Amino acid sequence: MAKKIKQIAIYGKGGIGKSTTTSNISAALSKLGYKVMQFGCDPKSDSTNTLRGGEYIPTVLDTLREKSSVKANDLIFQGFNGIYCVEAGGPAPGVGCAGRGIITAVELLKQQKIFEKLDIDIVIYDVLGDVVCGGFAVPIREGIAEHVFTVSSADFMAIYAANNLFKGIQKYSNSGGALLGGIIANSINQPYAKSIVDDFAQRTSTQIVQYVPRSVTVTQSELQGKTTIEAAPDSEQAAVYTALAKKIAEHEKSTTPAPLDVAELREWAKSWADQLLALETGAVTSVGQSI
Repeated sequence: MAKKIKQIAIYGKGGIGKSTTTSNISAALSKLGYKVMQFGCDPKSDSTNTLRGGEYIPTVLDTLREKSSVKANDLIFQGFNGIYCVEAGGPAPGVGCAGRGIITAVELLKQQKIFEKLDIDIVIYDVLGDVVCGGFAVPIREGIAEHVFTVSSADFMAIYAANNLFKGIQKYSNSGGALLGGIIANSINQPYAKSIVDDFAQRTSTQIVQYVPRSVTVTQSELQGKTTIEAAPDSEQAAVYTALAKKIAEHEKSTTPAPLDVAELREWAKSWADQLLALETGAVTSVGQSI
């Protein structure tokens, strides 16, 4: 009997630290002894570059444009600690669907049974979460990924993107789609930021998987073209990513979230804006107090 491959999708708004988080999870999982593939699903094709010393790799769509016949092995590159790296890529500028690369790449790897041949334990799809439609919804809609996690800060646009993702998961949950594992709360350095993401998680019937602080160690590591796990393995930040990786490896039960509708989300955001203004002006000394 073939072993079950764990397939995870990590979504998040562009610029939120999704690829940084994903690459550090992959690096930590590899150090824990798992055989990992990181599958970049962003048209910028930069998901895996810190796993390869800052080097970009040829994408599936670019390679298919150049060759009529492609072997999946031509599209897979090894990075830090043996991690397999794939970049789906995007269409030629101004033409086609940016999600097409995900569909094409997944089909190619499936047809050629690459996961089985490489004896992969965990596949992590790093997916742009600004728009959950078309190709970007494939890991959810087709049930390719079993568990979905979203990276979000306490900023409204990051939470807005997470809420949209929850709507997509809810929509496809009854037809075999992936379910939600929880929120990876990124750049959480202030108590009020933790309170905001905690409240959002509670209101949407999900959980915080890990709080990840903003750290200069991450910046220093990425300037070297490396993950924090590789560049600063003994740092506090590396310990946070390792704890997160263990939770994801051991995660078994995902659920259907309860997204807020637009009016509810705006009302929720306004109430937090009022609380933060009261905090700033000294009307209260901590969030959660009566204003």
